[in-house]
Amino acid sequence: MDYFSISMKSSTGSTPTTSQWPVPPDSVRYVLPSRIIAQLSAHPLTRDLYPRAFGHYRSAYGHHMQRERHDDDLLIYCTEGRAHLHVLNQPFTIQGGDLLLLPAGVQHRYSSDSDQPWTLHWVHYAGPLAEAFREHMGFGPGVYTRRVGRDPRLLVDFSGLLAVRQTGFRSQALVHASNRLRQLLTAVSLCKDTDRSRQALDLDVIHDYMHDHLNERVSLQELADLAGLSPAHFATRYRQLTGVAPIQHFLHLKVEQACQLLDTTDSPFSAISAALGYDDAYYFSRLFKKVMGQSPRNYRHLNRH
Repeated sequence: MDYFSISMKSSTGSTPTTSQWPVPPDSVRYVLPSRIIAQLSAHPLTRDLYPRAFGHYRSAYGHHMQRERHDDDLLIYCTEGRAHLHVLNQPFTIQGGDLLLLPAGVQHRYSSDSDQPWTLHWVHYAGPLAEAFREHMGFGPGVYTRRVGRDPRLLVDFSGLLAVRQTGFRSQALVHASNRLRQLLTAVSLCKDTDRSRQALDLDVIHDYMHDHLNERVSLQELADLAGLSPAHFATRYRQLTGVAPIQHFLHLKVEQACQLLDTTDSPFSAISAALGYDDAYYFSRLFKKVMGQSPRNYRHLNRH
């Protein structure tokens, strides 16, 4: 079935409300027609998450917008300059290196700073997965901004959306753009929060220590000491930032390394276990199986044959 040949009417098919800022030649605004949006909302490869409009504004002097309510999510990545934002009458200052997520239905207004106008990439999107992606990206009730600095991966993914231009709204290009949107949103969750006062935990230091000590048994107390926190506070904060317990992540790193050694060497698993700080190969084998779902012997056999 060619889903893009079907004429449809849908509440999700309305054209998004974008600003009326006059776009200069070095900026781009790309708005999908309501008919195309309705088709994206029905296509099996795009209906869970799809873009409705996106663009790149450079030094957007005079750019402003006010919405009492809108029916899609809006992700903005400010790379330079500043803007002034109010969400539910709460003021924020957005500057280069900030990500901003405005959820559907939330009242807001923003305006570019008159002295240092912001440069921004942006995308309006909708679909049943939009809410789940908010949480996955680190946004939630009352949390509308993240400071990630200049992240080349995000710039590449935002630019990838614009590759759909000049394709005449072809179905193949739009399916590709929708899946580039998924790639962009999942990349956000990988961005490091550069606001150290908010993060209060340097994950780079913790993870570098883990990698440097894969041949040892590291305790929760050792990791907490690196962070200058109590073990309980450290474990809670680490889980909030990563979604897993610190010792569990350390174990996963060891299992990843064990897989690499099983794939690339003929060393017996007892030697691999010892190299990763486990004198009891049987114990580490049980941990390996719990993580990988198969024994080290089966892993090596299945992946070599």
